[in-house]
Amino acid sequence: MQILIATSNPHKVDEIRAVIGDAPVELLTLDALPNRIDEPVEDQDTFEGNAVLKARYYAKASGMLCIADDSGLEVDALHGEPGIRSARYSHTDGPRAQRDAANSLTLLKNLGDTPIEKRTARFVCAMALVDGRNTCDNDEPVAVVRGTLEGRILTIDEADDPAHPERGRGSHGFGYDPIVFVPDLNKTVAQLTPDEKNAISHRGDAVRKIWSNAERTLRVSS
Repeated sequence: MQILIATSNPHKVDEIRAVIGDAPVELLTLDALPNRIDEPVEDQDTFEGNAVLKARYYAKASGMLCIADDSGLEVDALHGEPGIRSARYSHTDGPRAQRDAANSLTLLKNLGDTPIEKRTARFVCAMALVDGRNTCDNDEPVAVVRGTLEGRILTIDEADDPAHPERGRGSHGFGYDPIVFVPDLNKTVAQLTPDEKNAISHRGDAVRKIWSNAERTLRVSS
């Protein structure tokens, strides 16, 4: 059995696989499809809206059971920014690692000297499941869920290298992970092992919520 994960980001697929363990299902990325599918315009104003839009689009284009997510970082002192613009916050092009660093640096600059107690933030992951195998062309989502992880943004002085604060602390993860500090664990997300991260992360939370729906859909159709 196969499920299409509507992403070309291998890190996301690795995290999903780690959460579902040895479930007998093959997770495919967009890069694994035989024919290239153009990306849809993500024009919704919520994480859930964009997740549903992508799941519907790729499920219909591929004819597969499809899980899509829209995730990002909300910073309270920035009125929820970068939010749904998290992946393109700095408007920088180039390789993913370069964009990630630019996004983090832009965020830190925009926060400036905001005090620690006001640097609260959260990772958000909305996931949608749509069954593109349905011959009656019903593209209503099977499920839409949200997962979150609360934390705060490091100050520049807290980074391992204040000359490059966007590097934050830690070498695991991707995106904003090095600059998001989890007070209860006294670590940034990038300092967590993969198992530690999957146990508490916004994506792990969302996967656990949506996976029961995916399993039920696969059982019904088998």
